[in-house]
Amino acid sequence: MGVIMEPDYTEAERYYEAQKRVKEIKEFYQHLTVFLLCNPIIIVVNLMTSPSYLWFIWSVLGWGFAIVMHAMKAFRISPAFSKEWEERKIKELLEKENNKKIWE
Repeated sequence: MGVIMEPDYTEAERYYEAQKRVKEIKEFYQHLTVFLLCNPIIIVVNLMTSPSYLWFIWSVLGWGFAIVMHAMKAFRISPAFSKEWEERKIKELLEKENNKKIWE
């Protein structure tokens, strides 16, 4: 059974990573704010111009999906966006590349 070793981050590296996380979260909140400010306008325009066809639903659903995906990435909810997944994928790709070189 292998022991998974945590990387030994320096204080500067930890600060940089924290700074990156804060930026990601801030960008998510900016995206959410634009979503919340723009969609009422889109809804009003739809209801005033063509109330018989509620096309704003497509905008809200599509943009809402993007907001959910952005939140999952910013708050690292999805395993597909996690650091561990990225590291596993990098290792897998490097191993494939090494195996390819052996057989050439």
